[in-house]
Amino acid sequence: MPRRAVGDYRRAMTTASRQPARVVMDESAVSAALQRMAGEIAARHPEGALALVGVLRGGAPLAARLRSLLSAAGRAGALFGTVDITLYRDDAATALPNPQIGRSEIPFEVEGRVVILVDDVLYTGRTTRAAIDAVMDYGRPRAIELAVLVDRGHRELPIQADYVGLRIDTSRRERVEVRVDPVDELAAVVEVLGPAENTPAPGG
Repeated sequence: MPRRAVGDYRRAMTTASRQPARVVMDESAVSAALQRMAGEIAARHPEGALALVGVLRGGAPLAARLRSLLSAAGRAGALFGTVDITLYRDDAATALPNPQIGRSEIPFEVEGRVVILVDDVLYTGRTTRAAIDAVMDYGRPRAIELAVLVDRGHRELPIQADYVGLRIDTSRRERVEVRVDPVDELAAVVEVLGPAENTPAPGG
């Protein structure tokens, strides 16, 4: 898809949302944040068994990109996987009458390995808790760390990220979305959207 068409896609998505939006990270800011996060991971883990596991859906492309940045920085050898947390949510029985279950893919042993969970937005902490439970079903890692592009606050569980691209203040009625190009997954923007009329605040 030509770059102009990709730009048209972004504008159309924003317009179609019906919600007032403000961009808090453009493509260059996202790239810089991920580059910094990769540097922090490489500095903390210069060697040893390391894996990046993206939380489906938003964390998967970010985990893949961090892995590439780590390799470019000389920290090659990090493994890659994805995890779906649908059935691990603490509200799965009540909020998901017809759950759309994705496929977790962790094609390596987690025993004795440092696993870095990667997600796009950290909010209440409940998604992260579910992702930890999902990973633990594969074995007992040496450690689990958390990398997020955006930390928007409003935690409901005692969970904090080890690597953060941007911390922002939001209201519970707002939405934070990381929009990734459908063709060029290396291009992303972060938007804060006001609540649509009669739309409950998102959980997660």
